[in-house]
Amino acid sequence: MIVRFLQKKIEEKLDQGKAIIISGARQTGKTTLLKLMFSGLDGSLWLNGDEPDVRALFDEPSSTRFKALFGNSRMVIIDEAQRIKDIGLKLKLITDQIPEVQLVVTGSSSFDLANKINEPLTGRKWEYNLFPLSFAEMAGHHGFLNEKRLLFHRLVYGYYPEVVNSPGQEKELLKQLSDSYLYKDILMLGDIRKPEKLVRLLQLLAFQVGNEVSYNELGMNLDLDNQTVEKYIQLLEKTYVIFRLGSFSRNLRKELKRARKIYFYDNGIRNTLIANFNPPELRNDTGPLWENFLISERQKHIHYSGIWANRYFWRTHDQQEIDYIEERDSQLWAYEFKWKPGKKLSMPVAFTESYPGSPGTVITPDNFEDLLL
Repeated sequence: MIVRFLQKKIEEKLDQGKAIIISGARQTGKTTLLKLMFSGLDGSLWLNGDEPDVRALFDEPSSTRFKALFGNSRMVIIDEAQRIKDIGLKLKLITDQIPEVQLVVTGSSSFDLANKINEPLTGRKWEYNLFPLSFAEMAGHHGFLNEKRLLFHRLVYGYYPEVVNSPGQEKELLKQLSDSYLYKDILMLGDIRKPEKLVRLLQLLAFQVGNEVSYNELGMNLDLDNQTVEKYIQLLEKTYVIFRLGSFSRNLRKELKRARKIYFYDNGIRNTLIANFNPPELRNDTGPLWENFLISERQKHIHYSGIWANRYFWRTHDQQEIDYIEERDSQLWAYEFKWKPGKKLSMPVAFTESYPGSPGTVITPDNFEDLLL
């Protein structure tokens, strides 16, 4: 069993009078993690929001009804909670009126949970994301050297648990995961009327990893208006397919101020969308693939480590750029990602002059663990 970093965080927050909310895409291991932690535990009750009879139990809620439902259970796990109507208000009722019950709630899409949980549960929850497996988790599982040797494989096939644990079946499993993203969650919950446009949008974004994204350009390619493109992108973010990175600017004249890049949470899903599983040495997109891998892995590390940081890229109108910037405690940290650096690299002069004292590091396959461990 691969130890997930989130397990310790969840254990630390138990029995503090707050619900524990775990969001993340389907198949990232939420249910597996909770079964490992709580299966067979005396006084635990498991409910699955995907099941109609379970959803019916939450109709006409009252504290009396919930107390009867829970009985002597002191731990109530609700899986796929986003499927239960007005779940936030119902969780608030349980947390306020039955404080002896520890709620642990999972959801495979953040937008339903966010819309229905955040406001009712303000001050009453601990909230975490569970991502696909991380480089650090796998290094802890079978050793740093073994995981580093698998770097080429991870760049292509990613870190979904079933993919990692099923060597030889990666392509088939990734195709199933990709279809599940598009048709089970997004189309069912997002009121998408033109699913073929959504698929095409994802493919366009997959080809643009590492580049600035123009909603106007995407809209022209898809025959959609900018507002619809933005709606689709927000939906894809909230179902943990992609995430945005904005441009860093302190209003210096040459800096781009409203640009954005879009990355995928998992390289395997990205490569499935463009139907390219060639190894890195046979690809013409290894640089963007490397960039996507590092930024998504860094996001996992930040979240699990409890680091508070703002994240950006930096670019000027005359094309000076830095791949990735973090802002922590008023300090900037700059990173350039190079798959095959041919010479000694340094940060752009415009950046070092504008932001003196900001450490800059070039990340390559020789030292990438410094960013991820």
